[in-house]
Amino acid sequence: MTLAIDAPKDHFRLSMLVYDTRYRSYTIQFIVLLLFFAFLVWLTNNTIANLAMRDKDINFDFLFNRAGYDIDQQLIPYTNDSTHGRALFVGLLNTLVVAFFGCLFATILGVFVGILRLSKNWLVARLMTVYIEVFRNVPLLLWIILTFVVFSETRPQPKDFRVTDEMIAAGQEPAANMLFGVIAVTNRGSSFPAPLVDRPLGTVTIATVPVNLTVVATLAILLASIWGNIVLRRRAKAVQEATGDRPVTWWKSLLILFAPVILFLAALGFHWDYPALKGFNFQGGITVAHSFTALVVALTLYSATYIAEAVRAGIMAISRGQSEASFALGLRPGRTMSLIVLPQALRVIIPPLISQYLNITKNTTLGMAISYLDLKGTLGGITLNQTGRELECMLLMMLIYLCLSLMISAAMNVFNAAVKLKER
Repeated sequence: MTLAIDAPKDHFRLSMLVYDTRYRSYTIQFIVLLLFFAFLVWLTNNTIANLAMRDKDINFDFLFNRAGYDIDQQLIPYTNDSTHGRALFVGLLNTLVVAFFGCLFATILGVFVGILRLSKNWLVARLMTVYIEVFRNVPLLLWIILTFVVFSETRPQPKDFRVTDEMIAAGQEPAANMLFGVIAVTNRGSSFPAPLVDRPLGTVTIATVPVNLTVVATLAILLASIWGNIVLRRRAKAVQEATGDRPVTWWKSLLILFAPVILFLAALGFHWDYPALKGFNFQGGITVAHSFTALVVALTLYSATYIAEAVRAGIMAISRGQSEASFALGLRPGRTMSLIVLPQALRVIIPPLISQYLNITKNTTLGMAISYLDLKGTLGGITLNQTGRELECMLLMMLIYLCLSLMISAAMNVFNAAVKLKER
C-alpha cells in the first residue's frame, strides 16, 4: 500500500533568491531600495559639492538672526527685531488660520450648493450650475486678485466715517457708516470689536512663544462643555433605545454649552473693545487686513465648487428608494436629507473632500500675490531673499507642508473610518 506523505522541504540556497518565485520578489525589492538610497547619497553629495564650489554650505543658523521686516497680520507678538525663526512661526500661523477658515466656509457653502443643485426648482438648480461652472473654470489666482481689488478699491476711506461738530449741528450724516455701529470696513482693512477681560490670567512663555492662559482656559472650558453635551446626548439616546421615549435635553444642552464659559468670562470681567476713529485711521478692536479677507473669500468660493460636485455625486450614489421610504414614514425632505441621505453619502464625499482640504492648505501660498505674508511669504519670500539660503528655506517649507498634508490626511482618514458602513 502506498502512503501519501509531505514532500521533503528543500534547504535554503542563495540561488533561490533568483530562481525561486517565493523569494525573487524580496530580492527585487531589496535591489530597488539599494538603488534608491544610492541615488539619494549621490544627490546629497552632488548638492554639497556644488554648494562648496560657491563657498556655501547647508546651515540653519540664519533662523536665529534678526529678521528686519514687518508682518502686518500676526497672531503672536512680532516686531522687525524678532528672529527669522519667529517670522517663520508667524507665517505658519497665518497659513493655518487661512486654511482653517477656508476649509470651514468652503465645506458649508459646498454642501449647501451641492444640495441645491439637485433641487427640483429649475431656476435654483441652474443658478447653482452657473456658479459652479464660472468659479471653477477661472484660475484661483485671478479670483484672489479680483476679490482683493474689490475690497480695497470699493470701500470708503477712514476719513469718510468722521463726524464733525459742524455736521452734527447741520444734521448731516457721514459719507460712510459703520456696520451695526461697531464694524468699520475701509479701504485699509476691517475693524471688529475685540474681546477683553479686566482680570486676565496672564501669559507663560513656551519656546519663546507667549501663551495666553485666559484663551487656553476658555478653550478648555468650551471643549469640556462640548464633551459634556456629547455625553448627555448619548445617555438620552440610550434611554430612547431602552424605553422608546427620548428625554427632553435641549435646555440641558444649552446650559452645558454656554453657562460655564459665560460664568467664567463674567468672573474675569469680560467686555468689548470697540474700534473708534482716531487721527487718520481706526484704533482699538481687531483689524483684519483685506489680504486675509480676500484670500479666505476667494478660496471659499473657488473650493466650494469642487466640494459641491463631490456632495452631489455622493447624494446621487444613494438609492432613491431610501428617500421614498423615508417619505412613506412621514419624514420631510429636509429631515430626510440630514438624517438618511447625507450620512450614507459621506463615505462617497469624504475621499474627494480630503483632496480639497489639501488643495486649500497648499493654495494659501497664492496669498503672495496680494502681499499676505504666510509661510511662503515669510520663509519662502523675504527670509529667503535676505539670507540667500535658498536650499534651506525650500527644504523647510517642503517639510512643513508635507507634515501639514499628512496630518490633515490622517485626521480625515480617521473620520472616514468612523462614518463608513459597519458590517454586523
